[in-house]
Amino acid sequence: MKAQTRPLAVVSLLAMLLTAAVAQPQKIAPNWRNITTGWTIPDEEYADQPYIVKADDGAWVCVITTANGHEGATSQHIVATRSTDFGRTWSPLIAIEPPGPPESSYVTILKAPSGRLYVFYNYNKDNLREVKRIDGKMEKRVDTLGYFVFKYSDDHGKTWSKERYEIPVRETAVDRGNVYGGKVRFFWHVGRPLIHQGAAYVTLHKVGDFGPTFMMKSEGNFLRSDNLLTERDPSKIRWETLPDGDVGLRSPVGTIAEEQCIVALSDGSLFTTYRTETDYPVHAYSRDGGHTWTPPSFMTYGPGARLVKHTRAANFVWKAANGRYLYWFHNHGGFTFGNQRNPAWLCAGHEVDTPAGKVIAWSEPEIVLYDDDLSVRMSYPDFVEDAGRYFITETQKTIARVHEIPAEFLEMLWNQHTNRTVATKGLLYDLGAEVQKSAHSAKLPPLPDLAGTNSKEGGGFTVELSVKFVSTEGGQTLLDARDSNGNGFAVSTTDRGTVQISMRGALGPSSTSDLSRNVRDFGISEISWDCDPGQFKPGEWHHIGIIVDGGPKTISFVVDGKLNDGGDRRQFGWARFPRELRTVSASNQMTIAPRISGEIRQVRIYDRALRTSEMVGNWRAADRK
Repeated sequence: MKAQTRPLAVVSLLAMLLTAAVAQPQKIAPNWRNITTGWTIPDEEYADQPYIVKADDGAWVCVITTANGHEGATSQHIVATRSTDFGRTWSPLIAIEPPGPPESSYVTILKAPSGRLYVFYNYNKDNLREVKRIDGKMEKRVDTLGYFVFKYSDDHGKTWSKERYEIPVRETAVDRGNVYGGKVRFFWHVGRPLIHQGAAYVTLHKVGDFGPTFMMKSEGNFLRSDNLLTERDPSKIRWETLPDGDVGLRSPVGTIAEEQCIVALSDGSLFTTYRTETDYPVHAYSRDGGHTWTPPSFMTYGPGARLVKHTRAANFVWKAANGRYLYWFHNHGGFTFGNQRNPAWLCAGHEVDTPAGKVIAWSEPEIVLYDDDLSVRMSYPDFVEDAGRYFITETQKTIARVHEIPAEFLEMLWNQHTNRTVATKGLLYDLGAEVQKSAHSAKLPPLPDLAGTNSKEGGGFTVELSVKFVSTEGGQTLLDARDSNGNGFAVSTTDRGTVQISMRGALGPSSTSDLSRNVRDFGISEISWDCDPGQFKPGEWHHIGIIVDGGPKTISFVVDGKLNDGGDRRQFGWARFPRELRTVSASNQMTIAPRISGEIRQVRIYDRALRTSEMVGNWRAADRK
């Protein structure tokens, strides 16, 4: 008997209703910045580089490097998975390459205008089991060598070509200089491929040699194809290695320059940033399609602005559909793989004109994702836009997740550079423009608990004031909200000429299982953190914002509209406090200027952690005369 089929109109109506239902924005968790609230992408055990494209059938296709073991395991290989509900659920893994050996690793994905999907990755074709190191020993990890290859899919990532195609990579000095004279190539690949002016660009990070700390030298190249987007025969796809010449993109200091990403600006220029073994990332611009680049220099927040701080981890720039930019990084120094990658921060970028062409100017950073466990290290993200919603992926190498980012959070970042509005939400106390030269007492309503639960972030508070010092000597007390036992918070100067906040209060439960216990059972905690040194000039007004954020448990200073990052004096400009610290609301009185050599005005206290962008807006709106 012939099976009955539904009328086409009914099928179309059901598809429309399903699409409309899926496209409706979902309620975002109140603690969306905590990575444990994200949606897990499937893997075997190790999970790296979750990159996503939206296929022409509407599904997300995510590619991952995975293994039944740790990073670099012999079983390492590349897989794909599909989602039709914005990353909430995923299909079973689809093996693009079978489990190794030989290893296939570090896959990225590109969608051509035809709908064909391409993946690019390392392939240990010769199945080498070890390679020479420069110290005479043998390196057993063999996932960052071999051949650079691609496969493709013509059915939206459900199946992949059986044949893989080698990409010819031009030999350069770093290849010839390795222990094999270039006969074995060392390299790997991260970062989203780029479509620009009818060509495809794919990143490649060449390695000079391996040694006791793994990679001892690295530099960046780009592989450009002028016909990948139109050529249906993969064997006829052409490639050239950029930049021109015998040297790739290096660091101005040290031998490590790796994990380049690439975006295009509105005037056709190309921009790249990448990590080093210093406290700073590097950036460069190309005005000729990647053939030549400006001399690589340490990245700044804009022309003539201060340096960006970043450790040896992936730092990626993405261009959104609105023509503006986002920059993922970690906002602290450090030059080893083991340095902290938690929390992750975002800057927003907009283009500005210079005599040489467009460049990107960056906002002050905001925390976008964090984990309560300081040992968790998130990295290798991707940025996805779909149906007016925004998502970021990340991985801690064992769990990869998708996180929806509220649109208003990103809009706030993108508009930070024009914000001149004073934040009013959560405002507990506002002194106005009155000047205080001696002690003045004010009532202080209770501040929220800082300790959160598994489903809710901890509360926070913000202290804002303008101060003009006669002297920056230590021992001055600007604000004091402590009780007779010393519990509460105070803002004072240090003998380093800085301003610090000191907090002392009761510890509370760190999980919902402890909620039945009395807060007094957990004891007392105390922490102090100060701003970066060298920011205050006697006789001038300075605007100080101190943000205590009970989500990521951070204390940060925004001084004269700039978020402190430690500068060249210290690795971190912000601090994390114990997640069990519950309350510093011990006194209902706050004394302003109890001991100061100078003047204070415009004191504000908020019962929440302001975003950096809000504090920048408060600073712009302040009277600085």
